[in-house]
Amino acid sequence: MNNHTGKDETKPCCMIKKMQNGIYTAQHNAKLLKEAETWMKSGAWRNGYFRADPHMSVNAVEFYQQYKKNPDQWKALFNWLKNTNLYAISKGKHPIEGTSLVASVEDSENGALEKRQSESHRKRIDFQFAVKGTERFGIIEHQSSSPIKPYDEKKDVIHYKYDKEKALFFDSTPDKFFIFFPGDWHIAKVMNDTQDQNIRVIVIKVDYKE
Repeated sequence: MNNHTGKDETKPCCMIKKMQNGIYTAQHNAKLLKEAETWMKSGAWRNGYFRADPHMSVNAVEFYQQYKKNPDQWKALFNWLKNTNLYAISKGKHPIEGTSLVASVEDSENGALEKRQSESHRKRIDFQFAVKGTERFGIIEHQSSSPIKPYDEKKDVIHYKYDKEKALFFDSTPDKFFIFFPGDWHIAKVMNDTQDQNIRVIVIKVDYKE
């Protein structure tokens, strides 16, 4: 990861171990992790949605626990994805019927890493899905990162100063979605190696349950 756009870390090997150890995401015990991974692989969360799978960086335990604590929102989210033409729907905000969820459809463009802010949230979970084009995400390491300003409760966001050489970068394509929980300090819409940096992204903020 020596360039300004980062390097796509698509091989699971050491990355998965680092993330499970809590360097890049919340840490959980091995027994619970195994249970969560089994649940995630079973597809019990799908609610009929089969067009994309969770990216390997998704914290399986957090997904498992949050789904159990808040099934109505998660079921509604995947039902909306299943029944919506994500290419034809207009850009903008679309309420998901029967819930407080809002799907943001963004036609956007990736940019240089140094112009993108890192962030995390405490009250909301970021469900992010590039349905057209390739979006690069960064996940920053906790130990070497520090808040730039105190947590903004109104906006539910905190930004970080981080070491880009220790960040992990992943390319998001239409066959995978990303979920960023409070322990996942991330950077979105980073320029990647493709010629076309234009993207269509679905962003849905799900309530985080303690």
